[in-house]
Amino acid sequence: MAKQKAVVIYSGGMDSFTLLNRVMKEGLEVYPLTFDYGQKHVKEVEVAKTVCDRLGLPLKILDISAINTLMQSSSLVGSEEIPEGHYESENMKSTVVPNRNMILLSLAIAYGVDIKAGKVYYGAHAGDHAIYPDCRPEFVHAMNEVAGIANYEHVAIETPYLNFTKGEILQDGLSMGLTYEHTWTCYNGREKACGKCGACVERLEAFADNQATDPVEYE
Repeated sequence: MAKQKAVVIYSGGMDSFTLLNRVMKEGLEVYPLTFDYGQKHVKEVEVAKTVCDRLGLPLKILDISAINTLMQSSSLVGSEEIPEGHYESENMKSTVVPNRNMILLSLAIAYGVDIKAGKVYYGAHAGDHAIYPDCRPEFVHAMNEVAGIANYEHVAIETPYLNFTKGEILQDGLSMGLTYEHTWTCYNGREKACGKCGACVERLEAFADNQATDPVEYE
């Protein structure tokens, strides 16, 4: 019996890395999809390629960087400096990329229809709910309804970690024996992670919560 196909939106970060491995462990035939949307931390795309090469997965990297001209209000793609601090801080709202997940999910669903995959996975989680509207349960549920009527074939949106903290996601990954040296979380795409942006702060908290050491180098 052929394996069920699944598209996994794979950014190269620790959440999507854990998700990728979780979906593989569940026995699905995985088709990772990575987006270059003009983000400053485009280094995550290279990390994603390294991981998929090692796992023998058919990574598709989609260059949609031209859309960043429509999203300059976000510090992740525009000229504004990446803010420092915790995700729940008000200044972190500058990292919201307008309509990003609706765009990325729409493209992933199209890919799913094309290759006859019944599911699209993405790594929305509870730690993102405070700042990112397109990671909240109400968005996921509504988007799933739209996905069900937008095509003849229904491609379901799956978010296994929707109500997990980043620490709980890391705990799941560690329980699978995963190591995280080939992941990139920092919003600054420099040689080493900054350790100060919201993404780094949350990542470091997750490792501390699990009494584990982050293998990524920090400035």
